Amino acid sequence: MKQSEIIGLSTAELQEKLSQLKKTYADLRTAHAISPIQNPLQIKSVRRSVARLATELSKREL
Repeated sequence: MKQSEIIGLSTAELQEKLSQLKKTYADLRTAHAISPIQNPLQIKSVRRSVARLATELSKREL
C-alpha cells in the first residue's frame, strides 16, 4: 500500500487491514520455510506494508 492510501483510511480500517496483512505475512513466511515460494520479494513488500500501517496507527494515537 502507498502512504497516500493509508492516510485516507479510518483508524478502524487501519486496524483491520493491519491484522489481515500480519496474517498474510505469517502465511507467506510459513510457506517459504516449507518450500521456496515463487516470488520471495512478496514477503518484503508485505512486511513493509505492515510497518507503514503500524506507524500510521501509532501516529494517530499521539
